[in-house]
Amino acid sequence: MAIPDYQSLMLPVLRVASQGETRVPLASQKIADELDLTEDEREELLPSGKQRILHNRIHWAKFYLGKAGLIDSPKRGVFVTSAAGMALLSSKPLFVDLNILKTYPAFVEFYNSAATSDVSDQTISSFPPVTLSITPEEQIDAAHATITAALRADLLARILDQSPSFFERLIVDLLVAMGYGGSHENAALRLGKSGDGGIDGVVDQDRLGLDRIYVQAKRYAAHLSVGRPDIQGFVGSLVGFGATKGVFVTTSSFSAPALEFARGLQQRIILIDGNRLTELMTEFGVGVRVSRIVEVKRLDEDFFADE
Repeated sequence: MAIPDYQSLMLPVLRVASQGETRVPLASQKIADELDLTEDEREELLPSGKQRILHNRIHWAKFYLGKAGLIDSPKRGVFVTSAAGMALLSSKPLFVDLNILKTYPAFVEFYNSAATSDVSDQTISSFPPVTLSITPEEQIDAAHATITAALRADLLARILDQSPSFFERLIVDLLVAMGYGGSHENAALRLGKSGDGGIDGVVDQDRLGLDRIYVQAKRYAAHLSVGRPDIQGFVGSLVGFGATKGVFVTTSSFSAPALEFARGLQQRIILIDGNRLTELMTEFGVGVRVSRIVEVKRLDEDFFADE
């Protein structure tokens, strides 16, 4: 089964904590067993890769239960069901969610104070809407993924609007940003200057020039894919130069026969399609700039540790 959202986990968290003091990792294990989650589901990470999804959702379920007074935290990292939580469990609820928590005065006070936080003269809600089923970290990751997808689509559109020489310079910038080509001047000197034998350029893999990578670049529209004959021609050129490594870059995509052919080669051929190209540009800061940095801070448990 899929990992339940944090509201669906509130009742399981309350039940596990009613058995005695526990911690999030231990509670996660018990709840995962109860829900019969697979090993992959137990280990699945948030898009940020910094935390397990199950742990994150249990943490937020515990947090909101605590704000309603249903969970107590007697010491650092430990929680247990409170007297109010035990009373709720005794009523045998079928579920516990934000709507139920809003029947508790302590939670209403927290909810109202969060919803009226004033930052830079703008009234914002730092509390997720009742209908929301994902945690705040998941909201951040989802928003970041949406913004990044839009950026990469814009990048590809702008590249296609530029000239072939601009595309060559872009590849120079990207390879240098990734640590290839030695210096920008050396990479630019070689790339785009070969012009024969089916090779668009050569860059050094290391600063001393002990190993070289041959490059082929095709600025195709999205509906035109690079086929197997293009890859075969590139490989033939590599053989002619006695080369064993090559990078084929395109703004479009590679056909299935082209991908299959490349996988079976003795030479090391890396295929970079339009999606991968914009992903690398975003990762290495080529053609993009930082618009906003959002810091997400957590409680420093060590600061509050007992002396």
